[in-house]
Amino acid sequence: MDAKDYLFVGLGIALALYGTVLIRGGFAVPTPIEAAVGFVTAFFDTLGIGSFATTTAAYKLRKMVPVKMIPGTLNVGHTLATIAQAYIYTKIVPVDSATLIPMIAAACLGAWVGAGVVVHWPRRTIQIGMGSALLVAAPLIVLSALKIIPGGGQALGLTGVKLAVGLGGNFVFGALMMLGIGLYAPCMMMVALLGMDPRAAFPIMMGSCAFLMPICSVRWVRSRTYHVQASWGLALGGLPAVLIAAYIVESLPLAAVSWLVAAVVIYTSFNMLLTARVEDPAYLSGE
Repeated sequence: MDAKDYLFVGLGIALALYGTVLIRGGFAVPTPIEAAVGFVTAFFDTLGIGSFATTTAAYKLRKMVPVKMIPGTLNVGHTLATIAQAYIYTKIVPVDSATLIPMIAAACLGAWVGAGVVVHWPRRTIQIGMGSALLVAAPLIVLSALKIIPGGGQALGLTGVKLAVGLGGNFVFGALMMLGIGLYAPCMMMVALLGMDPRAAFPIMMGSCAFLMPICSVRWVRSRTYHVQASWGLALGGLPAVLIAAYIVESLPLAAVSWLVAAVVIYTSFNMLLTARVEDPAYLSGE
């Protein structure tokens, strides 16, 4: 077996770990709206827009999940769809295994460190952090869809200083995922800036998330800082969306969609920062 074969074995192990953790956390039948959020966000996630910012916007606008539980819900709920994405894109997109595997490991390490910190943060800190993160995510969503982010080169791997920069970047992106900012857009930008073929970002970013999210789901489930019902909605609604987006849909006016998504995300970020001053409601505290 080559390195990618071992990677697929690892994905199988990650899937088994995730399934065990999710079941131990308990089952709650998701509402149609919760499943719909999972389907729509995973669909566009598979096409490269990302799911964390869009899911956060949906939850905040409809007050579906307490703010304190949003980071855990995003990570636990979107894991199944992300594992499917990683398997599909690692199969069809070429990338040097000597770059792919260390980049995935760096993101996992960053996420494990980040999850250990975020689960202990108070609600206000999480609101301020997520609101700020969404302000960063919004322009990245648009730049990625409009292909304004640097076009990159033709390299399928990194060496030397560039590899070190890539590992450091993915470590930071993995940690930021625990705050609710997605890894996809910043990873795509970094890969392009380092001179790699932008397509190589797909197995890197999806593989990173597919391994780090099951591992860190253990922390979220153990600390009960996630919304069980909404997480099942993301998981059950997201999987079919990935298959449809990857194998059936060939093109969408993603630029137009991205402008709409960015507008909603910006509104949500300001709303979250403003409501960070509110002391009580149960929705905000999650207690």
